[in-house]
Amino acid sequence: MRDLGGKVALVTGTSRGIGRGIAERPARDGALAAVHYGSNEAAAKESATAIAGAGGRAFTVDAELGVPGDVDTLMAGPAAGLRAHGEAAIDILVHNAGFNLMGRPIEVLTPEEFDEMVAVNVKAPLFLTQRVLPRLRDSGRIINISSRNITVNSVVAGLTRTDMTADVLADPANLERNPALTALGRIGQVPDIADAVAFLASDDARWTTDTKIDVTGGVNL
Repeated sequence: MRDLGGKVALVTGTSRGIGRGIAERPARDGALAAVHYGSNEAAAKESATAIAGAGGRAFTVDAELGVPGDVDTLMAGPAAGLRAHGEAAIDILVHNAGFNLMGRPIEVLTPEEFDEMVAVNVKAPLFLTQRVLPRLRDSGRIINISSRNITVNSVVAGLTRTDMTADVLADPANLERNPALTALGRIGQVPDIADAVAFLASDDARWTTDTKIDVTGGVNL
């Protein structure tokens, strides 16, 4: 466990799966967690309740990414949540939300789907970072983009067991093939990714920047 007491973590896409695990980890280490969701309010509230039940602090943030005004809407939530908890700044920003068309071949990809992927996966993180920077304390952590005394790193995840991958992993062929392609011989679990993010968000990673951490278990090694 690392001491993140007095710090604030904003993690996008935290209502379920990897995002939820990432948000729960800094909260467990003492940070106030802003639990962002785009549509699944019930799941986000469940995440915040679980954090509170474990002795942590959290509040939910409702903002659909990839639509006009998404960053304005998203930033309004943390502003209100921070005031309610007597905070004013952010220490950790994790860009986790993403739009992924799993298994959809390029032959049938539509312009609308491509535009949504760019809006959610590229445009929203860029402009969210822009808006968070004035609120980000020095020695802060952006787990993606950076400037000032702020580290920026990326975590590369492989196939991970979540509700989003349940259909893929329901296929016995995938259950056999994917571990065989992975050096450590199994499917990834949410804590595998969350623990790597917790390291990057902690002071232990103060001298680590511009680095890619592979938490795929060694895919294709």
